[in-house]
This record gives sequence, structure tokens and C-alpha cells, in this order.
Amino acid sequence: MLLLSLLLAGAAPTISPAEIKADVRELASDAFAGRGPGEDGEAATLAYLERQFASAGLQPAGKNGSWYQDVPLVRLDRLPGAALSLTVAGRPMPLAIGREASLGLANAGRTQITDAPLVFAGFGIVDPATGHDDFAGVDMTGKVALVLANDPDFEAGKDLGFEGKRLVIGGRVGSKFAAARKAGAIGVLVIHEDAAASYPFSQVAQPLPSAVPAPLTTSSLQMTGWLDRSAWAPLLKTLKLDLATLKARARVPGFRAMPLDAVKVSASGEVKAMPFTSRNIIARLPGTTRPDEVVLYGAHWDANGRNAPDATGDAIRNGAVDNGIGTAELLAVARAFAKAPRLGRTVMFAAWTAEEKGLLGASFYAAHPFTPLETTVAVINLDPHVALPTSTTIELIGGGRTTLEDELTRVAAQQGLRVVPEPSPEAGWYFRSDHYPFASAGVPALAFRIGRDLAAGGAAAGNRIVERYNARCYHQPCDAFDAAWTAQGAAQEANVAFALGRELAAGRSWPDWTDPALQTKRDMSKARRQ
Repeated sequence: MLLLSLLLAGAAPTISPAEIKADVRELASDAFAGRGPGEDGEAATLAYLERQFASAGLQPAGKNGSWYQDVPLVRLDRLPGAALSLTVAGRPMPLAIGREASLGLANAGRTQITDAPLVFAGFGIVDPATGHDDFAGVDMTGKVALVLANDPDFEAGKDLGFEGKRLVIGGRVGSKFAAARKAGAIGVLVIHEDAAASYPFSQVAQPLPSAVPAPLTTSSLQMTGWLDRSAWAPLLKTLKLDLATLKARARVPGFRAMPLDAVKVSASGEVKAMPFTSRNIIARLPGTTRPDEVVLYGAHWDANGRNAPDATGDAIRNGAVDNGIGTAELLAVARAFAKAPRLGRTVMFAAWTAEEKGLLGASFYAAHPFTPLETTVAVINLDPHVALPTSTTIELIGGGRTTLEDELTRVAAQQGLRVVPEPSPEAGWYFRSDHYPFASAGVPALAFRIGRDLAAGGAAAGNRIVERYNARCYHQPCDAFDAAWTAQGAAQEANVAFALGRELAAGRSWPDWTDPALQTKRDMSKARRQ
């Protein structure tokens, strides 16, 4: 214990707000053009990160002695002229894309859907664990599914088997799309509500470029989209349906998708596909006695690049908060490790590409790791989504899954911070960032962010800051650097991450899952961790 205490000397707060603020100012400047993968800002971003890692004294941990891992992707750009419309009881109802609806087209070239039948598929969930299957026995071939956001427990007032208010993976829109595709649907339209979706319609309205892993394959699910209230409210009124009744019906066990015979869906548009190679950048500090055992820190370097301008004409989504702050924290933690005594285990620092496109960079690494996942001790993810002054709390994302949470609680307490549950579990943040591909593979993974119960002003002040950002600037051009930021909350978060990783790298223990399914997956490789 004495040796461990000596090794951990210096794990107290060492990362300054000024250090993080300086990196965010740089990464969120227009010179980085919004850090879009495959765009002109990628090269500048990677060059900056390489310089920071190298100057701190870290070693490259990429392929063939480089800093990098190539990630083959395909960018999909929807060209102007796309259209989406409903025909209700023979009456055309064209929808204004970007104002009343969004439209995503999955395949390269021209897509044309004409008068496809619309089917109300409840929450669009297929969940063998609960026996819930909204598509069971329903022929969805050539049809479009209309689904609710979130899962049956949301707003139910009781636990129907879907983890209460906390979103289950089947409630994510990506899971709904996959379930509808497997059922034979050619499209999915999601009824948008701010609370159920966890973000305003403005966040999905604009046609941001998408990306998928290469090589591009043809999808039978040709189109997806969201309907704003201005679109779904008149549709339901015409059909003499109301949303509350549909939600109640969809929560009943045994619910099955029901045709909306009077409604047809038409969609058209053209997509340009451009294969490109993006990059993860990975650095390391080798362990002294157990170098094959790895503590892995990650943060996504990408934002949303150059896209449709806002009302001021600004077309760059600089991503200062998301995820300039997390990337700056990653650099700060790496520098702190480099200055401290080396520990037994190797510590790696990865800046992932294309998180905003669907966790693509982290998923690629998890499928093609440079060190075995079986001997990866833990993953600590830095994706805070907030810019706050000094706080009294740390918010745990997706709690109740791993023994790492106990370690986080103890380390945070040593720095005067209480660990509290995330305030909006219905948002499903555990599935929305780069730790999740590792958790899915069985590696204990932890996600947390500085809390909104501020030292000055309490939770009311913190909530005002977070809610304003979420409503106005999340994924928008106004997610820009603010010289008035103190970066104190980011420094608190980074110092907790540093101290926790130091303990893991100095120790001999292997964190476990408290989630039985994930622990079973981890136990399959237990012999590798003796």
C-alpha cells in the first residue's frame, strides 16, 4: 500500500482551467473549420493533436509506429431538390423539409418512393428480453413505419419492463430503424417531441451530411425522417386520432403495428456518395511492469464541420463544447500522466473520428484494436456536453452497470465532488458516445460529466446554462468558443478522470460489470487477465 500511495502522489488536482480553455479556443477556431471528418478541418485537427501528444512526451500508438488508425468511411450528401409528402384520404400534404420534417436517404443515387402505405408501429421496438415486438406477424414489405420516440416506459408512470424512465437501447432511433428494416419496411418516420427525443426538432431538421462505414452497401430501408408537430398534429387530426391514445395503445403488451389505410408516403431525392478515409489518433505511455494491460482514455475530436448556415450566415459548426472541451480534457489528462511517475500498466489516449456520424471511429477501433480488448482494463470517456463553472457534483451516465462507478464515487469525493445520477436518463446518453462500442464488447466503460449543481447558484444556475445550450447551440453554429468561460468545471472533470485512471494504471485489479449480460461477455476472456 505504501508503494501504491507513492505512485499515486501527484494524482490530486493538477490540471488547470487555463490549460483546457487554451486548447478549446484553438480547436474551436474557424481555422479548424468545424472539425468535420473528411473535410478541410480534419488535417489541421489531427496535426494539432499530434503536436500536443508529441510535445508532451507521449509515444505514437497507431499502425506501424504512426499516430494514426485509418477509418474507411463513405460520406453521403443529399443534393438539393429532395421532397417528402403524405397523401391523406386522397388529399396531398407536402411537407417542408427542414421546417415540418427531416428526410434522410440511405442509398447513393436516386431514391423514389411513391404512395407507400403508412403503418403505425407504436414505439417500433423489438425486445426479446421483454417479449415486446411491435412488428410481430405484420408484413411491412414496401411500407413505411410511423413510430413514437423513446420507449414504452417513458411517460407511463410505472415500470413496464423497460428500465423505468431510463431509455433502453431498443428505444434509440437507430435501433428502431434496424428493427423496421428487419421487418421489411422501406422507411421510418418518427413523431418528434422535445422531451421524448431529448432534443428540439431544430437538431434534426437540417440536412447534415451523414457517413457510414465503407464499403457502402444498398439498404432496403431507403428513407428515414422526423415529423415535427406541425406535420404530425394535422395528420392525426385528419385521421381522428390523438397522440395520447396512440401512446397508451402502444404500451399495451402484445401491441402490433396497425395500418393507417388512408395515408400514403412519397419521398424522392438524390444522394452523392464519396468514399474517404478518416483517422483516429492514438498515443500511449508504456507501463513499467505490465505493459500489456491498458487503461484507455477516449474523446471524439470531430464536430459537424461546414454545413447549412444559420440565420447569421455562419456555416461552421465549431463544436466548442461538443467535443472541443472533451478533446481538450483528453490532452490535459495525457500531459498530466506524462509529467507524473510511470505506472505499471500502459495508458493510452485516443481521439476518435466520426462520433457525430454514429460512433464510427470508436466502433472501428473496437473491431480492430491495436491492443487486445481482453486486456484493456477500462475505458474512460470524455464527452461532457457542458461548459460550466465550478460545480459540487459529477453526473454519472448510465449508472448501475460497472464497479468502476464505486471507484469514481470515492475519487470524486477526495476532490470534494458528489457523484449523482444523470438528470435525464430518458435521453439515453449511455448509448450515444464512444464508450458504448467498448461496453458492447465487454470492456468496463465509464462515462461521466461535471454536474450542474454549481458552487455559486446551485442547480438552478447550472440548469439554466445547460438548458440554454441544449435548446440553442447543440450541434449548431453557436456552439462556439466563449472567452467568458472559466473552464473550471472542465478542469474538475479532467482531474477526476486523471486520478481515477492513475489508480487503475497503478493497481492490479480488473473492474467488473454489475450488468449480468455484460459481465458474462467479459468472463468469456477471463483467462487472459490472470
